[in-house]
Amino acid sequence: MVKGTVLLTLLASCVSTSVSADVISDWNEKAVSIVTARQLPPPQAERIMAMVHVAMFDAVNAIERRYRPYLVQLPASPGTSREAAAAAAAGAVMIGLYPQDTALTDTRANYLSAIPNSDAKSGGISLGEAVAAKVLEARSNDGADVPDSYRPKIAPGNYVPTPLTVGSTWANLKPFAIENAAQFRPQPPVPLNGDKWTTDYNEIKDFGGRSSIRRSPRQTEEARFWLAPGPIIYYPVVCQVAAANKLDPVDSARFMALIAVARSDAFVAVFDAKYYYDFWRPITAIRNGEMDENPATEREMTWQPIDNTPLHPEYPCAHCIMAGSIASVIESVFGSADVAEVVLTSPTAPGVAHRWTNLWSMADEVSQARIWAGFHYRFSTEVGQDMGRKIGQYVVKNIMQPAAVADAR
Repeated sequence: MVKGTVLLTLLASCVSTSVSADVISDWNEKAVSIVTARQLPPPQAERIMAMVHVAMFDAVNAIERRYRPYLVQLPASPGTSREAAAAAAAGAVMIGLYPQDTALTDTRANYLSAIPNSDAKSGGISLGEAVAAKVLEARSNDGADVPDSYRPKIAPGNYVPTPLTVGSTWANLKPFAIENAAQFRPQPPVPLNGDKWTTDYNEIKDFGGRSSIRRSPRQTEEARFWLAPGPIIYYPVVCQVAAANKLDPVDSARFMALIAVARSDAFVAVFDAKYYYDFWRPITAIRNGEMDENPATEREMTWQPIDNTPLHPEYPCAHCIMAGSIASVIESVFGSADVAEVVLTSPTAPGVAHRWTNLWSMADEVSQARIWAGFHYRFSTEVGQDMGRKIGQYVVKNIMQPAAVADAR
C-alpha cells in the first residue's frame, strides 16, 4: 500500500481516452457514476450494472456471434459498428430506467456523436436500442420495486430502532443466472455454545471495536478502506483486468457481463441467507453478551464498531461474497486469479492505494477488513467468500458460453 495521488485515482478507474479505446469500460464507468450519484443501495445498483452489461454483450455479440447470447440474438450485419451498438444499448437501458433524466440522453448523444456517421453507425444504434428494449422488458417485473416489509422482533410496547432495513425483499428478485435465491444458501451460523462462536466473538470484540487498542494501524486502514460499498469500489479492478488482458469489445463485454451478473445474483443469494437466518450483528451480540448463555463471551455495554453497522442481518458477509464472486469469475475465465498488478483507491480511505497481483488476496483483505471494522464474525466472512466462489463458477459455466460449446448441447 502506498500514498495515493490523482495519478493513482486515474489508474484505478475505467477512464478511456477515446471512443475506440474501450466502449465497454467507458460505459461501465458511466453506469458506475450514475448509480453512485443516485446513492443507490448496492443491490439495486448492481442490478442496473448487470442490465447495462448484458445489453452491451448481446448487442456486440450479435454482430460477431462468438458466444451464446445472454437474452436475445438479433440479426446484424458483420459491418455494424460495435462501438455504436454497445453505447446505444447501455445508454438506452439507463434512459429506460430513468426517462426523466435528460442528462442521460445528452450523455449518450455526446458519446455517439464522436463516432463518424455511417450506415455501420446507424445500424449499431438500431441494434443496441433493440437489445436494450428486450432487456428492459425482461426485467420490468423482476421484483426490484417491492417495498421493504421487514418485521422487527419486538415485545408489545418495546422500542426498537426505526431505520428501514436494506435488502429485506431482495431474495424475491428474479436472478440473472442462478436458479433461485436459495440455491447457494449456506448452513446455519455456528452454535452460540460452541468454540468457534467463542473464538470469533472475542476476536471481533477485541479487534473490531471503535476504540480497540489491539487493532494495528494497517488493520484500521483496511477496515476504513472497505467501508465503501457498491460498484464504485470494485469495478475499477475489473476494468484494469480487462485492459491488461487486451480484450476486444466482444470479449470485454462478455467478461464484464459475467462479473455484473455474478455480483447481482450474489446479492440475491446473500440477502436470502441474511434474512432467512436473521443473525445478530456484533454490536447487538456484544452489548448482550450474557444472552448467548456462553460463559466465555462477556458483555461490553458500550462497544461499537468503527462505523455505523449496515442495516441488514449479519450472516453471511455481503462484501465477502462480492469480492469472492469477482475473484471466482476472473479465475474461471482466465484460468487463474493471478493478474497484472491492479491498483485501487477508496473514497472512505483518502490518501492511500492498495495493490494486488492475485484477486483472492484482495478477497482475503476484504474478509479481514470486515472483522477489523466490527461488522462480521470470521465464520461469516469465510462462508460469504465461499458463496462468492461458487456463484462465480456457476455463472461462467452456465451463461454466455462460447458458441461452439453452446451449440453442441
